[in-house]
Amino acid sequence: MTDAPDLSTDTPSSDWADRMEQAVLDAAIDRAPALGWNSALVRAACEANGLSLGDQELLLPNGPRDLAALLSRRHDSRALAALGSAEGLKIRERIARAVSARMEAGAQDIEATRRCAGFLAVPTNADLGLSLAWESADHLWRWAGDTSTDWNHYSKRTILSGILIPALTLRWFDGQEAAEAFVAARIDNVMAFEKWKAGKDFEGPLKTATDLLSRLRYGAKA
Repeated sequence: MTDAPDLSTDTPSSDWADRMEQAVLDAAIDRAPALGWNSALVRAACEANGLSLGDQELLLPNGPRDLAALLSRRHDSRALAALGSAEGLKIRERIARAVSARMEAGAQDIEATRRCAGFLAVPTNADLGLSLAWESADHLWRWAGDTSTDWNHYSKRTILSGILIPALTLRWFDGQEAAEAFVAARIDNVMAFEKWKAGKDFEGPLKTATDLLSRLRYGAKA
């Protein structure tokens, strides 16, 4: 058995894979309203592009999960392209605009996006849904100018992921107005929490405990 070609490098093979992934995704978006988001959709989209089963397994080894990731990443790229510059905007304005752009990016493929959302809602695919939401949150925070590398990096993305998942679901199934209202309310909640947190010393107790353990271990004087 020969090794599969390395699709992560800038080679003719990776160029082919990138182009074919997008072509298959286009075909899947067209067919998802009728077929749903499943293995049958993957096969139909691949057949539309002349791919054998072997080609399909090489290109999309995880089937509809890989296709869902491609759709989410296309929507991330579309949102970032639509956002433009964040200069001059307050942080809450940046996040509100970023989430809105991400919602509308997915709404352009609304029927396929709904089918994909249903697929990601299945418990066996929850890990992928969470991972893609984190990935989207990371892109949006970076656009907003976040450069943190400490625990704030993770807390910001966790919080934004927790806003994105229900916001996107609302946008797909209840419309833009309901989704935008939800996002505005959640951002208000987060900003109120951040204001409260700013006056608290959460690291103090941990530092005290660490100092105590250090003295006990090394015999340092108090």
